[in-house]
Amino acid sequence: MAPVHPLLWSSLRVFQVYGANTDVGKTIIATLLCRAANNIWKKEQTSYLKPVSTGPEDEADDRCTHIERYAPGVLRKTLLQYDLAMSPHAAAKGKLVPSDKELLSKIYQFASRSAAQQPGWLFIETAGGVHSPGPTGTTQADLYAAVRCPVVLIADSKLGGISLTISAFESLKLRGYDVESILIFQDSEYDNEKYLRNYFTASHGIPVASLPKPPPRAQDKDADARAMLQYYKNESQSSGIRNILEYLNQRHQARIERLESMPKDAYKRIWYPFTQHTSLSPEKIVAIDSARGDFFQTVVPKAERTVNQHIPVLQPSFDGSASWWTQGLGHGNPSLTMAAAYAGGRYGHVMFAGAVHEPALALADTLLCGMKNPRLTRVFYSDNGSTGVEVAVKMSLRASRLRYGWDANTDIGIIGLKGGYHGDTMGAMDCAEPSTYNENIEWYNGRGIWFDYPSVKCSRGQWIVETPDDLKADLGGNKTFTSLSDVFDIDSRESNDEQKAYEQYIERRLSHYVSKGRKFGALLIEPVVIGAGGMALVDPLYQRALVSVVRRSAKLFGSCPEPDTSDPTSWTGLPIIFDEVFTGLYRLGRFTASSFLKTEADISVHAKLLTGGFVPLSTTLASESIFHVFESEDKADALLHGHSYTAHPIGCQVAVESLRQMQAMEKKGEWDWAKSSDWSGRLVGQPDAMKPEVWSIWPWDLLYWISNQTDLIAGAWALGSVLAIHMNAADGLGYKSNAALKLQGSLLEGDRTTVWNIHSRVLGNVLYLMGGQKTSKDDITEIASMVKHALTAH
Repeated sequence: MAPVHPLLWSSLRVFQVYGANTDVGKTIIATLLCRAANNIWKKEQTSYLKPVSTGPEDEADDRCTHIERYAPGVLRKTLLQYDLAMSPHAAAKGKLVPSDKELLSKIYQFASRSAAQQPGWLFIETAGGVHSPGPTGTTQADLYAAVRCPVVLIADSKLGGISLTISAFESLKLRGYDVESILIFQDSEYDNEKYLRNYFTASHGIPVASLPKPPPRAQDKDADARAMLQYYKNESQSSGIRNILEYLNQRHQARIERLESMPKDAYKRIWYPFTQHTSLSPEKIVAIDSARGDFFQTVVPKAERTVNQHIPVLQPSFDGSASWWTQGLGHGNPSLTMAAAYAGGRYGHVMFAGAVHEPALALADTLLCGMKNPRLTRVFYSDNGSTGVEVAVKMSLRASRLRYGWDANTDIGIIGLKGGYHGDTMGAMDCAEPSTYNENIEWYNGRGIWFDYPSVKCSRGQWIVETPDDLKADLGGNKTFTSLSDVFDIDSRESNDEQKAYEQYIERRLSHYVSKGRKFGALLIEPVVIGAGGMALVDPLYQRALVSVVRRSAKLFGSCPEPDTSDPTSWTGLPIIFDEVFTGLYRLGRFTASSFLKTEADISVHAKLLTGGFVPLSTTLASESIFHVFESEDKADALLHGHSYTAHPIGCQVAVESLRQMQAMEKKGEWDWAKSSDWSGRLVGQPDAMKPEVWSIWPWDLLYWISNQTDLIAGAWALGSVLAIHMNAADGLGYKSNAALKLQGSLLEGDRTTVWNIHSRVLGNVLYLMGGQKTSKDDITEIASMVKHALTAH
């Protein structure tokens, strides 16, 4: 099944009719709108859709009653009809209930057929109030948010209606709906109309229009029908209803014009990150109308729609980079939205130095508990991963300098891995080796040494730990493994002494640099996966060996008193920093990527998935022994680092909710479908229960197939929510390579028959895709099919 499609066509004006409550006149007003539109736009087709209706079948809106009787000529349809006159989720019990996605697909199919026939209008009437549940129990506000139709909200004119209407409006706005107009029946007794007009027009710029009430229900059915018919005749021809429709028509046209003009306007005004603007044109800029779940809603190029008038303006685009690795719980996640709104309403922002608020304390507790690292006891807040790394480096360099007795002016470097990249602020940039990212930065001064490493790829269906050619004499040749679980089986590999060659090589190289007078203050690595440096899966045994050698080599790095061995959580050798900004918090399937290495950091940095892709926030977790280094009678010895928005309550509250959701998903086994034996990566037999749990949402048969396209593919790997495809590159490996651009373009072109595509990013010769922690198996199956198609056509 294709992804959920937004409902926007140039030729079809689609509006969703929501009610502030039940019995506010949604059907009557929808009928008025349909009848008036049909009369005014005589050459067009007006349609009416009721996705879910409850009550006796002979009262279904597409069978006889209102629309059929009072708005002749209107194309009408009810998708789901349940006999019992109660909430759809209750009425549907015991019946065959379509999934939310299936229901949304049916709505799209109806709308698409309407758009293909001739220009016109489509009014979609909801059931009950804004939060009345749909058949599966999902409230309508959440159920229909993915299609993001502009809304006509029917206000409640009765006692209590002001509160209900404002609450309904706020619920819709929190979910990203555009409420275009508010309609209400005139009622002199309560005069809700006057208050709501002042409230919405003045505060929100939303027009409020009142309509005369329909005639009281007559006891005689024929008389009642005649009275209603006369009502509809009169009101459908009134200037009031005409003005409403003209306004909605203008809003529809303005929305499309704005979407179409955005790339051109952006090209003139915006300076994009990581973009060479000489190769950019407006046609290459993707206009995103909204996002929901794992998908953007992006504008289909106008040239395509000019050729085929029935193609929608918007299409679903799979967010293949997880919005630069931040997205995990789905765009527009209502729980995260509510967490942000709650903290915003409770606090806004409050300064943090010397103070505390509940979200910051709760987040610190949640992180420290989730890490299960006895070394980590303190949480320092900053605003993004790059500054989080700078904080970590400041901590470690101070700790090392004081322990080894170095002068404050001593040039202290860090130890890292080639390709490791930790952010774009100056301090974090200096922790990376010279590369395309920093070679033209005037203040760049790489401060460290960077080890090359063995990497892991699947090639021709086999898992290979590939040793760089210039290290084979020291580390041995490539090694082949039956499964990825075997690669990560640290205990078994160490029992076979596989780590010894690694450790001996690392110790020799460190001794060489120290003998040249180099001084180091930290080991800084991205556990398991090097991200921006090329999406490389590093042999976990190598990283563990690196940590082990650094920790046990205190005498190598300088003269210092013997460490206090009574405290096993105190750092030794050099502080170990794990940059888990990308790899942590379930991106690779576990709360912490360090667990793959079976070792623990002295300092750990977290961001991106921390807030589920909602707002910027970073945390630097540190040990007590690192913390005590900064204690002094002199304030200048404190960690003098901070941001105006340090530990901002909105970010902290969202992060608490984000972590709560992901931990609950893990506990409930919501990723069990991806952990099943059909992904294990084993060529034969079943996964060994004693092997480490290593899994991916990307199916093994996809990875196996990709790895056998050897004319195109140098290797691939999948872990957690990440799939990395390393292309063969005639122009050389690295960020400057163009080898992956053709595949990226094919995915962006997408499936033109069902009008959806994949928005992805490349790192030179590497194209990577990421799902979220809520990505469904069905969506992955669809995306996998498109990836195969794109590679086949390459």
